[in-house]
Amino acid sequence: MSIRRVRTNERMSQVVVHGDTIYLAGQVADDATADVRGQTQQVLRKIDALLSEVASDKTRVLAANIWLTTMADFADMNKEWDAWVPAGSAPVRATVQAALFTPAHKIEIAIIAAK
Repeated sequence: MSIRRVRTNERMSQVVVHGDTIYLAGQVADDATADVRGQTQQVLRKIDALLSEVASDKTRVLAANIWLTTMADFADMNKEWDAWVPAGSAPVRATVQAALFTPAHKIEIAIIAAK
């Protein structure tokens, strides 16, 4: 089975496609000054763009791992997540609290999807 790597640098790929499965690296907001809702919106737009680049979309998302710097942001993040997930297409999901690579980032999301 073939492996395709997209937006690759010396450290990582943003997307890896193996057969009919797509793996997205954890995505963070470009503007970390936004609140968690704004950062979640940015991350979901990046996920949409990356999935589109490899001929998929959010209706094909199988699993999501979400990291929040504080669980106090859980409800606000879910407002954006729930608006983004198409009805009947909710993936399996885990959400945990973790320190992210910069203190300003409030959320990171990694996705596995089908082609």
